[in-house]
Amino acid sequence: MTSPGTTVGRPPRGLAMRSLLRADATVLLRSRTAVTLSIVLPIVILVATSFGKSQSRLGGSQLIIGLALTLGLLTSCLLGYSLTLAHDREVGVLQRLRVTPVPTWMIMTSRIIVQVATNLIASVVVVIVGSVLHGLSLSAGQYLLVLAIAVLGAAMILAIGQTLVALVKSTAAVSAVGRLLLIVFVLLGTLGGTGILGDTIQAIAGWSPVGALMTLFSDVLNQAAWSNQDGYAMLACVGYLVVFSFIGIRWFRWDTQ
Repeated sequence: MTSPGTTVGRPPRGLAMRSLLRADATVLLRSRTAVTLSIVLPIVILVATSFGKSQSRLGGSQLIIGLALTLGLLTSCLLGYSLTLAHDREVGVLQRLRVTPVPTWMIMTSRIIVQVATNLIASVVVVIVGSVLHGLSLSAGQYLLVLAIAVLGAAMILAIGQTLVALVKSTAAVSAVGRLLLIVFVLLGTLGGTGILGDTIQAIAGWSPVGALMTLFSDVLNQAAWSNQDGYAMLACVGYLVVFSFIGIRWFRWDTQ
């Protein structure tokens, strides 16, 4: 029994983090939408493009697998993460967590770790399925590089999702803006990068989050030598990660007021 006037200290950080990770992982695994967004949708794309001349028309197997990986990260991180975070804020879950003895930074870190880990598992599944369906033989080094890029891509898109929740208060508005951003990113990555929409749009697409990520995925899967284009794509991804992380953390609010 605690005597009057005694201050209850914070729980050990290791215990607090394990508890948060367990709770966030349980919530994520129970969400059918999260599984569908991160794994099923990319696999559907891989299956649909494995017939006939779809591979050559869309730029080759490497580009298709890169597109599937990028789309999985986009839908899971930009839509899934941002909507979950906005909903928890709107119904008061974040406020209730904030008054617990757990540090606030740990609450957000746990969610991000679980999301990145889920995306890593999904990326492995997508690459394996894509390699089988499209007849690619990848080395262990390529798998490791794909996973490294997946971590970078997940962190970058999570930062964009965090910024979206920071700047938009309503869950409905977050959903609408997120879907609009998804459409814009997908169009830039698929149509803009081909040059169909003109040279200006093609240049913009190459520097967009989706375009930069697809470039890295495609070159790794294609076993291409490191080029200036890859360096610029990596620089763009890191730049987006830093900028959007700053905005998302600086202007994030724990309630809708």
